[in-house]
Amino acid sequence: MAKSIAIVTGASSGVGREFVRQFDQGAGGPLDEIWLIARRREVLEDIAATCKTATRVLALDLTDEASFETISAELDREQPRVQWLVNSAGFGKFGDFNTIGEKDTRDMVKLNCLAVVESCYRVLPHMGPGSRIINLASIAGVIPQPRLSVYSATKSFVLEFSRTVDHELHGTGIHITALCPKFMHTGFLDKPNDSEVARKMCVIGFSPVDKVVRKAIHAAVLGRALCIPSADMWAAHIITKLLPSNVSMELEDMFMGMWEPMRTADRR
Repeated sequence: MAKSIAIVTGASSGVGREFVRQFDQGAGGPLDEIWLIARRREVLEDIAATCKTATRVLALDLTDEASFETISAELDREQPRVQWLVNSAGFGKFGDFNTIGEKDTRDMVKLNCLAVVESCYRVLPHMGPGSRIINLASIAGVIPQPRLSVYSATKSFVLEFSRTVDHELHGTGIHITALCPKFMHTGFLDKPNDSEVARKMCVIGFSPVDKVVRKAIHAAVLGRALCIPSADMWAAHIITKLLPSNVSMELEDMFMGMWEPMRTADRR
């Protein structure tokens, strides 16, 4: 009988690490093994050492196409049943488009978009009824984000890719869920490029990582194509659906423009 596994990209920190923790605790059903994928082997090995479930560490850079050949080779050799695929690897840079370096822009597209497509393509043949994919999109993929333009566009891609492939999988028993959280306390904000823009955008607040992951797993088990974990972002999602995108972005600019006076008032 094929062993049942979960594959988590971006497993070394933040959301990916939390998915590993909750899968290890039994969220999403029993697993024989969890595959941890990220660049930093030593960090992955430290995380693996904390798991009760058997693990496999794959230290891979998902901006490198050769990494997916490695994943395919492992899957072909082991022939597991992939119960979960979580695509949480990704990064973003804040600031106007022309202030973000060409390499960072290119790598954002590679990691946030192409890596998600490649992972799904390689893993789907090893899935069956009841298997689930969670793709980490963002509320930035639902609501246009000036000064986060490339990241926002990549997450919009992830959202629409997830929705359409989930529709194509109708009748197979396999579902894809696009997870669209707001900011969380993860490594995402460690190197924002423009820290002032990042601070202004963070005025919307943060969601707890553990609750986001718990809600994502629950939504995926139910076969939902979209998971927006926070009520305020659901409301913003509905409002922006009713407004032209240029109006939404102008309102966001106004909101961010209010941030400095609000911060100054808080200091008094």
